[in-house]
Amino acid sequence: MAGMCRPVHLGEPASEPVPVAGCDVCGALVEQRAKAYAAGDKSKATDCNVEMRRHSHGTAARS
Repeated sequence: MAGMCRPVHLGEPASEPVPVAGCDVCGALVEQRAKAYAAGDKSKATDCNVEMRRHSHGTAARS
């Protein structure tokens, strides 16, 4: 049949990132994520997870 797409198969959702001990950014994001979940804002909680995965955890070269 023309115009028919194949089904999409999604994997399991990624687990939430675990904060790095001693990282102030991770600590703040964990608090924001908890508040977002408590408010029912899953989009904000997901944004916090993405930011936590992407930041450097203080591993960048310091001068």
